[in-house]
This record gives sequence, C-alpha cells and structure tokens, in this order.
Amino acid sequence: MSADEERRLARVALTWLAEPGTRAVHRLVERLGPVAALGLLLDGGSPDGWLHTTVAARSAAGDARAVAAEALERADRLGARLVTPDDEEWPARVAGLSTLRLPDVSRRVDGETAPPLCFWVRGSWSLGEALERSVAVVGARAATGYGQHVATELGYGLAERDWTVVSGGAFGIDAAAHRGALNAGGLTVAVLACGLDRPYPIGNTALFDRIAETGLLVSEWPPGAEPLRPRFLIRNRVIAGGTLGTVVVEASARSGATQTARRAIYANRVAMVVPGPVTSAMSVGTHEFLREFPKARLVTGVAHVLEEVGRIGADLAPLARGPQRPADTLDDDARSLLEALPRRGAMGVDRLSARAGVDVRTALRKLSLLEELSMVVRRDDGYALAPPAKPKRGKPATAATETSAPA
Repeated sequence: MSADEERRLARVALTWLAEPGTRAVHRLVERLGPVAALGLLLDGGSPDGWLHTTVAARSAAGDARAVAAEALERADRLGARLVTPDDEEWPARVAGLSTLRLPDVSRRVDGETAPPLCFWVRGSWSLGEALERSVAVVGARAATGYGQHVATELGYGLAERDWTVVSGGAFGIDAAAHRGALNAGGLTVAVLACGLDRPYPIGNTALFDRIAETGLLVSEWPPGAEPLRPRFLIRNRVIAGGTLGTVVVEASARSGATQTARRAIYANRVAMVVPGPVTSAMSVGTHEFLREFPKARLVTGVAHVLEEVGRIGADLAPLARGPQRPADTLDDDARSLLEALPRRGAMGVDRLSARAGVDVRTALRKLSLLEELSMVVRRDDGYALAPPAKPKRGKPATAATETSAPA
C-alpha cells in the first residue's frame, strides 16, 4: 500500500471511529497526520474521555482499517469516489468550519463542527468546482404550495445564471430546489446524511439518480451508513460552510433549516430568509430567525439572493417599483398645476396659478408643456384635464369570419 493510499484509508477509518466534525479528531489529524492520528486513537491515546469511549465501542464492532477498506471497495462498485484534502477537487471553502463556534451549546452535535476529513462523491463534476459558485436553498419538509413554488423558482433562476444549487435532498423545499435547478439544465448538489448507496428519503430515489447523472451526490459517511437523526445536523454544517450563502424558504418553529442558517451566520456566510404568510406555521421559524439575527437578509427572489452573494457592484437587484406614470417625470411646478386643475370643468390661468402657488408666466410655460404631453387641453374658458384615452377595440368581425363560425 502506498503512502497516499494509507492516508486515504486512515481518513475513512477515522470518520467511522468518530462522527464527522469531531474537533479532537480534526486537531489530531492537523497535528500528526491521518495515519498517526488513527494509530494513536486505536492505541487508546484519545485526548478526550468521551472520544476514548466512542473509539473503544466502535473498535469492539470491527477493525477500523478493515471497515475502511471494505467501504472503498463498496464505493468503487457503486461508481462513487473518495475525495480528501490531498485531491485537487477538494472544496477549499469548508476549511472555514474550523472557526465555526455556536454559542450556548448544550448538545455535542452543536459543538462538534470541525471541517470534514473526507467526502464520498457520486457524479462526474469536480466537487470543488461545483461548490465554488454555490448557494444553499433549504426549508421545511412539510412545505406549502407557496414554499415549493418559491424554492423551485429560486433553484431554476440560480441554475440559469450558472450558480450551483445545494440542498439536502429531503422532501419539500429541498426537493423543489433541486428540481428547479435540474429543470433549468443547471448544476445541483445533494449533501446527504447517510451512505450514498442508501439515499434518504427513499421516496426521492429517482431524484437522487437524476442528480447523480448531471450533478453530485455528496456524503461524509461511507456506503452503508444509516441516516441517524444527529447526522442531519452534522451534515448541515457542510451545506452552510461549503456554500457562499444559505436561503431558508420555509421553516417551522423547530426546524433543521434554521439550524443550517444559524451555522451559516456563525461561519461568516450569508444567511437569507424568504418571508411567508404570518398565518402559516411554516413561516414561524423563518420570521423568528429574522428577528433573532439582524445580520440575516430578507430576500424575495433570485435577484436579491445574487445581490447578497454575487460580485460587489455587479449583481445589484433592481429596486421594486410600481408602473411608471407620465406624471412621474414632471417637475414640482408642473405637478402642482396638474393637481390644482378641477376634476371637471376648466379654470382660468390667473386663478389656476394662484391655486398652484406659481406665477402666471411659469404657469403658462408649464401648461404648454402639459398640453404637449396630452395631460391638459386648452379651452375658451381656461385649461382642463385631458379626457382619459379610450381603450383600443379589436377589429370588427368580417362577414367571412361570421359565416365561417360554427353554429
């Protein structure tokens, strides 16, 4: 076995011995390298008591190196590959997870947020290239029709503009975002909380196969790993830290989607929230997130998202405006004269100028302009508002048309 193969095997074994994101393991690998770190842990030299217990329990179930070798063989049969920090396609952005610290941590899963040791990848794209220009779109599994519509539109619009759409492959918002990107012919990445050979939920199997054909399926867990509940939160740190920003479309009061956005905030990424109806239970979590985190940005579409994560000065969203009216271009004097005219009838220039608060000379000049713009008409007794334009009517039916119509 070459030195490179030994390092790769060690990273897989370490991920099996302790869940991904374990800080003590990551520190050992950084200090000693994966091979020496694995040897130390297997010899009982864990720096943390709970990690020592975990390693002992896993080791009692099998030999870590043998398990890792079997996982590599299984991945090869699956058509998947192992990606490590030694590979060119390693996504550099996930290194930022080394500084991710969540406040008020009471659960181990919220404290163990270290960068990944390796990824299992299925798909032909380079993982690093796919995540270079990427945005996460996440949300509720029990999504409403409104939420699914918004997620689909976001996925489609981002992919159409050559951005990678990243999500977790779950029912609801995740699946809608993936499908939107696929329908646009764009790139989407599903980050799973289980082995690539047993995607969860099983109801999305066809979707996962489609993603693998044109995008990427990614997991930190080896083939065969089960989708245990804590693994979804562990997975969420990768979605948050591996992308430039995270958009939460819908989320209930207790939601993994807002946990992803929370990790994005503390990983110094952009966290964005799509507002929803205040009467919807699927909007409670998103609205509370906006209240809790002033740094979170409210977005309503692709243009807003790109303004947050795109190039400075190049991806600004246009301001939302109503339809422009002819009066919008008028200066203050012309507008005052127009407002001073009676709704019915005409008014002389002297009286009109006094009512508008402008001198007669200015009034005559501005009234001529308004007349040219077809906003006022001049009469013998003064000026009046121009009548509204009549709607255009379609051409009358010809005799040939009438006779050819079915009875």
